[in-house]
Formats: sequence, structure tokens, C-alpha cells
Amino acid sequence: MGLPFSESQFLDVFGAFNQELWPAVITLWGITLAAVIQLWRMRRAGGGVMWLLALHWLWSGVAYHWRYFRAINPAAVIFAGLFVVQGAIFGWVWLMGNSRFAFDRSLRSLLGMGLCCYGLIYPFLGVGFGLRYPRLPLFAVPCPTTLVTAGLLLMSSGVPRVVSVVPILWSAIGSSAAIGLGIRADLALAVAGTLVAIDTLAPRALGPR
Repeated sequence: MGLPFSESQFLDVFGAFNQELWPAVITLWGITLAAVIQLWRMRRAGGGVMWLLALHWLWSGVAYHWRYFRAINPAAVIFAGLFVVQGAIFGWVWLMGNSRFAFDRSLRSLLGMGLCCYGLIYPFLGVGFGLRYPRLPLFAVPCPTTLVTAGLLLMSSGVPRVVSVVPILWSAIGSSAAIGLGIRADLALAVAGTLVAIDTLAPRALGPR
């Protein structure tokens, strides 16, 4: 089954999104960069990171899926709902106050930090792959949000497994669509989704937390 929109229409959505909401895109990128740097330098972070993830998912659900993507894809209504629910789950985990994040030299941490860094350089990868501003995905949209989320979940503890369901689902959707739409930076979603799925189903496979 083909997609209900063309590659040109897909890129037009990002063009409108970036031109109208660029201050929020830059702000979310800066806040996320600061959080990842703090985790890398301090080796630990508290539940405030969950608040940031909640913001990312709520923003992508409402600002991207509902406000823009819905114009070319009816399924965006469902996607918006899933992202808002995921944002609410992260908010609930934040309120519980049990979540923690740690970075060390373990395989789990290195993979997690690698995904976070990939998500942060994501805005520049599109240009490297031949796309032109503003018609390209930058940040504060579903795919880089999922990449950063996957990285942080690999470095988390005290987090219920339910938080991984939607990120894994979107990793599958985003990576498969990337092939048909030519967004090569999104191919990393397959790796992110696989790692989070392994971590969810067999937590010890990637080493201790």
C-alpha cells in the first residue's frame, strides 16, 4: 500500500512547520543539548529529564502531527493521539519521582549516549543528505524525538516498561517510511527501536543498569 501523500507534500509540511515554529525548534534543541551535556558531565540526572521527554512528545503530537501532518495524512490523527498519550505517560512517570538516568562506560550507556548525540545532530544530517532548508526535518518533530528518547531510556532506571511501547512503534513506522520518502537520517530509527525492544523484553541483554 502506498503512502497517501507524495515526497514533495511531505517536505512541504516540514517547510511550513520550520518557517512558522522555528523559535520553538531552536529552544527545544538547546534545552535537550543542555540536558544531554549535563548527563554526560555529571554522569547522573534526575527525573527532570522525564519532564523534558513529556514536553517533546506532547509538542510533536500537537504541533506536528495534529497541526501540520494531519493536512496530508488522515492517520496523523491517530499518531497525534499516541504521542499525546506517550507525553502523558512520561508526565506520570515524572510525578512518580522514581526515574533516574546514569551515564558510564557500559555498553548500555554508550549506546544510549550515541543515540542521543545522533538525535542532536539530526538537523544537520538532512542537509548532508541533500535536503534544503526549510523543507527538511530538523528537530522537535517525531523522528529525532524518538531517537533521543530511545537513548535516554537505555540510560534510565526506575522506569516502567510501558514507556517503551510507543517509541518502539514509532521507530518501526518512521524507519519504514524513511525508505519510501528518502529521509535517510530516519533509518537509524530501526536501530533505536531494536535496542529499546531488546532492553524492554530482555533487560539484562545490554548489561546492568
